[in-house]
Amino acid sequence: GQHMLQYAITGQAAAPMPERISAWALYDVFTVRDGEQIFLAAVSDAQWRTFCDALGFHDLLADPELADNNARVRQRPRLLADLRRRLAAFGAAELSAIFEARGLPFAPIARPEDLFRDPHLLATGGLADIRLPDGERAGETAQTTLFPITMDGERLGVRLHPPTLGEHTRELLESLGYDAGRRDAMLTAGVVA
Repeated sequence: GQHMLQYAITGQAAAPMPERISAWALYDVFTVRDGEQIFLAAVSDAQWRTFCDALGFHDLLADPELADNNARVRQRPRLLADLRRRLAAFGAAELSAIFEARGLPFAPIARPEDLFRDPHLLATGGLADIRLPDGERAGETAQTTLFPITMDGERLGVRLHPPTLGEHTRELLESLGYDAGRRDAMLTAGVVA
């Protein structure tokens, strides 16, 4: 949600998460046909067999250097390079259908700015309008995500719109124990807005 809101307000997409060392050889994001991205995983030996069978990668299944997860992790750089080449021939929707049918873990990758058109968010009422109080888009409406929970069958909506810069400064400083003189001094000095 915060990445979508960042894009809605600033127009700038969030940077991707850094790469991590994985306990599984096949647990990664792949760029496939047409530049789409999809997360694919096979975290057990049974899932590895299912993955290879589903995509016709019988040579990988027969490779003794890829016989079990620990062996595949040791070969991860070589394996991922090979899989990236092979999987580039598939579309994300095609791989999603294959993985869904075989019960393999996968997730299409959407950028935060793409989620404003996400069928699931739209169908479940997962987006709401908020009024932007200041900045270049002051007075305009932007969409934000709602918490993905319901109470009595209803999604929790927007309770308050974002405040203007400094709208609650005095109240916040007072709640932190600052007396009126100190609050005024901080405001005058520009320490707070």
